[in-house]
Amino acid sequence: MSIRRHGITVGIERVETRLLVSFRAYGKLTHQDYQAITPMLESALAEVDHPRIRGFFDASELEGWELRAAWDDLKLGLKHGKSFEKIAILGNQQWLELASKIGQWFIAGEVKIFEQEQDALVWLEQ
Repeated sequence: MSIRRHGITVGIERVETRLLVSFRAYGKLTHQDYQAITPMLESALAEVDHPRIRGFFDASELEGWELRAAWDDLKLGLKHGKSFEKIAILGNQQWLELASKIGQWFIAGEVKIFEQEQDALVWLEQ
């Protein structure tokens, strides 16, 4: 019997009125994963008037989403997408390109995919 790990780790840093939100996802994300992280995100965003968010999403070990988890992700994007200035996605899976294009429909800022973490972080700070 093999154990399949999945989940999201979240880091939130504040720089004046700007937030740097970092996500590391692995495995296939579930609705339960979003139930765990959504309150943390909502709490952090509620404490800042007109937040400007830059996001770093490490998807290098992400296998995808369950259908209900994809819906949860879409709801978060619809609710907070206007606050994102930039999102850097780390990974080299073929499907990330399509996922980032769909994500740009719901995000006000730029979305770019990187294969090197340092390149992504430099771009976020520009």
